[in-house]
Amino acid sequence: MPSLPELQAAFARAVIDRDEAHIEEWISATPALDASARIAIYRNNVFGNYRNTLRQVYPVVLGLVGEAFFDRAAEVYVARYPSRSGDLNDFGGQLGDFLAEWPPSAHLVYLRDVAKLEWAMESAFHAADAAPLDLQALAAVSADMFSTLRFDLHPASRIVDSPYPILRIWEVNQPGYNGDQTVQLDAGGDALLVIRRDSAVELEPLSPGELVLLQDLAGGKSLGEAHVHALEAEPALDLSAVLQRHVLGGTLVAFR
Repeated sequence: MPSLPELQAAFARAVIDRDEAHIEEWISATPALDASARIAIYRNNVFGNYRNTLRQVYPVVLGLVGEAFFDRAAEVYVARYPSRSGDLNDFGGQLGDFLAEWPPSAHLVYLRDVAKLEWAMESAFHAADAAPLDLQALAAVSADMFSTLRFDLHPASRIVDSPYPILRIWEVNQPGYNGDQTVQLDAGGDALLVIRRDSAVELEPLSPGELVLLQDLAGGKSLGEAHVHALEAEPALDLSAVLQRHVLGGTLVAFR
C-alpha cells in the first residue's frame, strides 16, 4: 500500500494534472459516483478557488481580455504553475510571463507588463512593514564615506519598468473612470515605483535616472556606483533631490 505522502502526491497529480491512474483504486466509489467523478468535485473546487484568486489580483487584465478568455487562461496557468504555498496571497506571480508565452495571448505584447504591475501592487500590499530610516544616523555619516553607503528599499516597494504605457492602461481601466479611453501603445514606456504607504498602495512615475538608481540600490550596489550608473541614464539627475524624495517618502529604510 502506498504511504500517506505518496497518496497525497498522487491525489494532487490527479486534481491538477488530471493523472488519475495511480489514485483511483484508493478512492471509495459508488455506482452513482465513481472515483473520477469524486476527483472532479475536488478539481472544480480547487480550480475555482485559484481562478477567483487570479480574478481578484488581476482585474485590469481581466477587463482587457474578457471573462471567457481570462478563465481559460487561468485554467491552463493553474495546471502549469500550481501553488507552492498554503497562502493564496502567494499565488499568481508568474501570470505575466505565462501570458507572454501562451499562444492565444502572446500577440498582446503589453499584457505581460500590465500583469506585472498588478502583481507588484498585490505583493506590495501584503509585504512586511519596516521602520523609517534613521535620519540622525544618516546625518552623522561623514561626507567622504557617503558614496560607500548601501541602502535597503522598503520591503513593500516594487519597481516596474515597461516599454509600454502601462500606467495609462491601468488608469483607464479603473472602476468609475469616465475620461478619454484612448491608449497609444507607441506613446512611450513607464517606469514606476509601486509602494505601500500606511494601508494604500501608490504608483509613482520614476525618471530614467531614478529608475537606475533604485534598481542598483535594490541590487546591493553602493550609492556611488548607483549614482554613476544613473547619470549615464540621466546626466542632469539631482542626486540630493532624489535621495530626499525617497528617504522622506519611505522608499529607503536602512543603510549600512
